[in-house]
Amino acid sequence: MTVFDVMYRSLIFIVILFIITKILGKKHISQLSLFEYITGITLGDIAGEVIMSKDMHIMHGITGLLVFSAVSYFSDYLTLKNRKLREIIEGKDTIIIQDGKILEEGLKKEKYSVEDLESLLRDKGIFKVKDVEYALLEPKGKLSVLLKKENQPLTAKDLGLNMPNEKEPQTVIMDGQIVYEALRKSGKNLEWLKTELEKLGTTIDQVFFAQIDTYGELSADLYQDQISIPNQNERQLLLAVIKRTQAELEMLSLQTEEPETQKIYSLNADKMKAIQIKIEPYLRE
Repeated sequence: MTVFDVMYRSLIFIVILFIITKILGKKHISQLSLFEYITGITLGDIAGEVIMSKDMHIMHGITGLLVFSAVSYFSDYLTLKNRKLREIIEGKDTIIIQDGKILEEGLKKEKYSVEDLESLLRDKGIFKVKDVEYALLEPKGKLSVLLKKENQPLTAKDLGLNMPNEKEPQTVIMDGQIVYEALRKSGKNLEWLKTELEKLGTTIDQVFFAQIDTYGELSADLYQDQISIPNQNERQLLLAVIKRTQAELEMLSLQTEEPETQKIYSLNADKMKAIQIKIEPYLRE
């Protein structure tokens, strides 16, 4: 078998495995169940054997991949419909800690030592077993933990506070490129973005990454991390506020469907633009 044969077979199976993984879904590239683990190893073994063995026909390897993939696909489908079958194939939860006490039988069943349990707890930032009220080991090896009430962090609900829902932060600049779709979702426009960056003493071409949070505030990470974002003096801040007001009035005029209201917003946006042009030379001195 020549090097080109190996390259040819490798490329074929990379494509096939990629397609199979896309079909089977994200579940098969996250934490694996026992059955998924076996299937994954087998698929890799078949692909490797066909790639390196000149005696095995490519179609035989593809057939083997398709059979194992079909079995995995249909097992996922059947386990969605049948809880008992799901427990047989994927396994059941195992309680490790209950009422603040370690259950030795649960550890023995899963062949976990106390050191293993401590390691799993440390992964969750828990260093004292006595802080845990309840813990169970999921079929895919993940430990789910409920802390005792006194060790749980306070929430706004505990304090009787009504908090607004958090919105997804929008990444508006990535790798130095403006993400216009995210900018639109955030309810901002390009003029607003430029104004906010000016308030931070930087420009779009200097920004590596920038996000708008729930409250409409912009945070930016520059390409050259050693450059600190300077504090702006009052005149620069005033200019930035004027630009921002003009941009927001312009945006509101585009968003409203009422012609009279749109006219008012547009008129005031023009006035703010005129003010900006007049006083900008003085504020930049």
